[in-house]
Amino acid sequence: MATKIFINLPVADLQKAMSFYSAIGFTNNPQFTDETAACMVLTEEIYVMLLTHSKFNEFTKKEIGNTFKTASVINSLSVDSTQEVNTMIDKAVGAGGKESSEAKDYGFMQQRSFEDLDGHLWEVLYMDLTKFPQQ
Repeated sequence: MATKIFINLPVADLQKAMSFYSAIGFTNNPQFTDETAACMVLTEEIYVMLLTHSKFNEFTKKEIGNTFKTASVINSLSVDSTQEVNTMIDKAVGAGGKESSEAKDYGFMQQRSFEDLDGHLWEVLYMDLTKFPQQ
């Protein structure tokens, strides 16, 4: 069985967060969704668990950080084309998120970033390793 990743994010408004992630291409798994949490699926290996603050606090004794002021993680997703990078960012901005930094072109990799409704940071990138500089 392939290793799966579950990214757990505290959210202020579960329904708004679910709508945001649905708008950028995630689907909801109702089996793991209730009034305190929602499982949003991107692929068979990538899941985002949206958790109300009270639910999130069941898993940690640490204070929930203010992601609008500080950053402690940037989640990165690779996609199959530059067009997919642009599409996801455009959908994120259209759903109420904001582009968090300027687009970057490294020749072999194109990257854009967004911030979700709760300030969580995401990068979306396309890499063409055939263009990676040879040494």
